[in-house]
Amino acid sequence: MKIGYVRVSTAEQNTARQEALMQQLGVDEVYIDRLSGKDTNRPELQRMMEYVRRGDNVIVESISRFARNTRDLLELTERLKDKGVEFVSQKEAIDTSTPTGKFMLTVFAAIAELEREYIRQRQREGIEIAKANGAYKGRKPIVRDNFDAVVALWRRGEITAVEAQRRLDMKPSTFYRKVRRS
Repeated sequence: MKIGYVRVSTAEQNTARQEALMQQLGVDEVYIDRLSGKDTNRPELQRMMEYVRRGDNVIVESISRFARNTRDLLELTERLKDKGVEFVSQKEAIDTSTPTGKFMLTVFAAIAELEREYIRQRQREGIEIAKANGAYKGRKPIVRDNFDAVVALWRRGEITAVEAQRRLDMKPSTFYRKVRRS
């Protein structure tokens, strides 16, 4: 069975190009994530990894749609291999059913990770230049009118931290950082 995996970084981005490729390749089932690829904690990727069976082929448009760094790529493809599933990346012409494909997978993964690091470096440099020119002020702080009241309830033990985070619509890291600063 041919299983396709499609990913875009944000909900606003369009998956049509990748989906058209999957249709063109005769893919039987397609899993679509609209999340950053910086980690493997993506719901549809996890569903696909659980679904695939021995003899299946997982097809992606490019390795950058599947994984963002060498470790993650090799980890994911190793999990597929353990299940008897082959991995195919169209853009890079990688097919893990061949020795050359396995070698090329490692090479392209390293190149993709290097490219990602270059992008991050250029982004950091751009931010530094913008800061020096006074054009970059950073991310606006999260402000909640009811923050002090909710934190007071939490500190008195009337609600849990999870409930406080839910009421404030904050992630745990943001909640605890703001609590430390208050």
